[in-house]
Amino acid sequence: MSPLSELQELELEFVLPTYARQPVEFVRGAGTRLWDSDGNEYLDFLSGISVLNVGHCHPRVVAAITAQAARLTHVSNLYYTEPAMRLSAALSRSSLGGKVFLCNSGAEANEAAIKLARRARPGGEIVVVRDGFHGRTYGALSATPQESKQAPFAPLVPGFVVAAKDPGALAAAVSERTAAVLLEPIQGESGVLVLDDELLRSARAACDATGAALIFDEIQTGMGRTGTLWAYEQTGVVPDALTSAKALGGGLPIGALVTGPRLADTFQPGDHGSTFAGGPVACAAALVALELCGDPGLLVGVSQLGERLAGSLAELPAVARVRGRGLMVGVDLVDGAFAPEIARRALLEQRLVINATGPSTLRFEPPLIVTDGEIDDAVARLGNLPL
Repeated sequence: MSPLSELQELELEFVLPTYARQPVEFVRGAGTRLWDSDGNEYLDFLSGISVLNVGHCHPRVVAAITAQAARLTHVSNLYYTEPAMRLSAALSRSSLGGKVFLCNSGAEANEAAIKLARRARPGGEIVVVRDGFHGRTYGALSATPQESKQAPFAPLVPGFVVAAKDPGALAAAVSERTAAVLLEPIQGESGVLVLDDELLRSARAACDATGAALIFDEIQTGMGRTGTLWAYEQTGVVPDALTSAKALGGGLPIGALVTGPRLADTFQPGDHGSTFAGGPVACAAALVALELCGDPGLLVGVSQLGERLAGSLAELPAVARVRGRGLMVGVDLVDGAFAPEIARRALLEQRLVINATGPSTLRFEPPLIVTDGEIDDAVARLGNLPL
């Protein structure tokens, strides 16, 4: 039995069937490359779903993890650790200037954001927009207005209001009963759908008028993915809080809720917590990842590389539309092209790692350190497939 076959047998017998895995076992990564258990090399244009923004096994991230793991791995939040305090300071200074709650994932960061909003306005509603995705835990799932994801797990947490992605409709949904408006500047899991800046401005105005909090879910858009460290920086709209995860840990699991000054002292001791949150190893990795992703030279390159990727993809005959910002690119295919099958064939036939967010949409999120040549290579590999 091959190593992969053995893993598939173990999955079948012992693993809850929550993922439809591709038949590849990855065993090593470096930069933009991955290698499977048979020694085949792949070009990674998914980054573990926008997690490896600094690339696989970045030497500085690995060094930080190794050094910290040799000193201290865990003590809980009953005590101080330097990495957690320094990471909180770095996150605040890089964004909204308030205070930070560290956690372990994006869904947890959004759960904290929802609780923060209701702590500020008890019993208040949370307004979200269609096609949003904020996670799969119950509060985050309740903020994710997608029938296929919500219906099997009803009843959900009450108090969520769904608005259309229209400035007037969103403004009308916000009232004195609203605790927060929760939005992704770009809806990643729904196909890289960019929310119009006018919609974001409408949300900001409605929150200002009613005292509600505006919260941006930057779990996928943050950490340089769109060409600025945080996507909100390109919109002219500053939220009252933002959530981060994915690329924040440089490959390790970590999340964060970052507030602006208005909400900085809303939580009180005992309101929220997490045993593993802000662990020293993950925070040590995140400090390095945050520094790397915030490098101005890198960010300028992300915008330029994103234009090259989007322009090259648009020339492929099976591509109907291309959208996104920076190195967060979604592609709608022409009628008759089935995106999940194309992503599967790209992996198995062309050794190109991408994924499908729906029946007709492909998503491209390479590491931010990708080169012009690798972009050209990836598009050529996709073009080799008879779509």
